[in-house]
Amino acid sequence: MRIPLRVTGAVLITALLTQLTACGTLFYPDRRGQIEGRVDPVIVALNAVGILFYVIPGLIAFGIDFATGAIYLPGGTTAQVTPEKLNQAIGADGKVDNQRLQAILQDELGQRLPLNDPRLIQHSGSVEQLALYGLTPAA
Repeated sequence: MRIPLRVTGAVLITALLTQLTACGTLFYPDRRGQIEGRVDPVIVALNAVGILFYVIPGLIAFGIDFATGAIYLPGGTTAQVTPEKLNQAIGADGKVDNQRLQAILQDELGQRLPLNDPRLIQHSGSVEQLALYGLTPAA
C-alpha cells in the first residue's frame, strides 16, 4: 500500500514544526521574560528528546527557551505584613487567633490562606530557642 506524497509531506512538516518550537515557550508562556533562575528539569528533558530525534531543531528549542527565559522555574514571591497588623491577631491569652490572622492576611495579600487545614504544621517555640540561633523576638 502506497502512502500519498502529500500525506507524507504533511506528517514530515508537522513533525519538524513541533520540534522547531521550544517546549518551555509552548507549555509555560507565563515564564517568558525571566533572566535567570533554576532550570526546569522537565523542560530540559523535553528539549533533549528533541535533540535525540532532530539535532538542529532540538538545539534551536534550547536556544529559544534560554533566550525567552521559559526554561527557568518561576521565582518565589514574597510578601510582608507589618508586625503591628499581625499583633491584632494575638489574643489576650497570648495565642494566635487563626480567623483573625486569616482575615488580616487576606486583606493585606489578597489571597485566602487555609490556616485551618489539618495538614498545616504549626511550630511553637520560645525566646530561649530564638537566642540559640542568635535571633531576637521583634514582635
